[in-house]
Amino acid sequence: MQRLKAKPTRPAWTSQKTIRTLVIILLVLACFFLGKQVDWLLTPLQQFFSIVGFPIILAGVLYYLMNPLVDWLERKHHLKRTWTIIGLFVLILGLVVWGIVAIIPTIRTQTLAIIDDWSKYWQNASDQVNHWLNDPELASVRKTVDQWNTDASKLLSGKFTKYLTGTVASLTSVVSTVTTVIIGLITAPFILFYLLRDGHQLPKYLATFIPTKGRASFLQVLTEINSQVSNYIRGQLTVAFFVAVMFAIGYSLIGLKFALTLGIAAGLLNLIPYLGSFLAMVPSVVIALVISPWMLVKVLIVFVIEQTIEGRVISPLVLGSSLAIHPVTILIVLLASGKIFGLMGVIFGIPGYAILKVLVTHLFAWYQAQSGLYNDD
Repeated sequence: MQRLKAKPTRPAWTSQKTIRTLVIILLVLACFFLGKQVDWLLTPLQQFFSIVGFPIILAGVLYYLMNPLVDWLERKHHLKRTWTIIGLFVLILGLVVWGIVAIIPTIRTQTLAIIDDWSKYWQNASDQVNHWLNDPELASVRKTVDQWNTDASKLLSGKFTKYLTGTVASLTSVVSTVTTVIIGLITAPFILFYLLRDGHQLPKYLATFIPTKGRASFLQVLTEINSQVSNYIRGQLTVAFFVAVMFAIGYSLIGLKFALTLGIAAGLLNLIPYLGSFLAMVPSVVIALVISPWMLVKVLIVFVIEQTIEGRVISPLVLGSSLAIHPVTILIVLLASGKIFGLMGVIFGIPGYAILKVLVTHLFAWYQAQSGLYNDD
């Protein structure tokens, strides 16, 4: 009986799936290469967003804070949306005026006092620590602390000198920044008004530019991004508010100087996940060291109580696991975004990562379905 000849087999690397994967990798690399070649196009876009970015971001943050309240008033009390928004604007304007009259002068006075006396506070705190480390058994620790103090003093002095030398040269940049901020504060309320009034129609409007077949997926992606960003912004600002209140009350009860300013600073720094509270402790610890060792103990007790309440009660209730991002990932994102984009990267790195996570998740799901590389043979 004649034996059938076996069909020649092609090498594994010539299969359709492998070729498709290689093509996708080449396309991704080509996109990176092209991105490096179009700086002339990206520079005008960067300048454009540097002008309109601040009012849009400010209006967006306020939108996520106010929109649930506007929706609730419109739905529960059947108020017209436009008049509800105008009423909230009047209320916020009243709160801002009250804050400027009642709180801002105190914060300004305390902040200027801290800045004027900071070198004295730092030196006195350093002397106090050195006094504690006079014990011969702590000689090595004292040497390390002295080195840290010297390095910190040189760094601060170098930064201050650099700032003074560059003040005149950077005057134009400062004026430009102040002008941008003022224009942003003026235009942001108008953007916010139209976002609150018509923002719920924006996804459907954007979907009209998408082919009919992909509109459902597009709207789903927008819904998930909106949910991630709104949960993060509302959650972080709510937690920051409670942190500021707890620190301000705690410092006032123990008699620490500048309690209000230090509490507000702690709340603002708490917007930086995981690292903010510890950064906020630096001025509090330095000022407490100058006053007395017992004041330092009381400051640390306030910190422990605040961290316990925040970690066990406030954050789980307000934030929960809405972003589902691992703490290690958060730290990596903060370090990378801070290195690349500076302070703005630290503040907006996590919501930016959350948006990218949604986009990549959906793109990968689409790629899985289209490529067939992940199907069981």
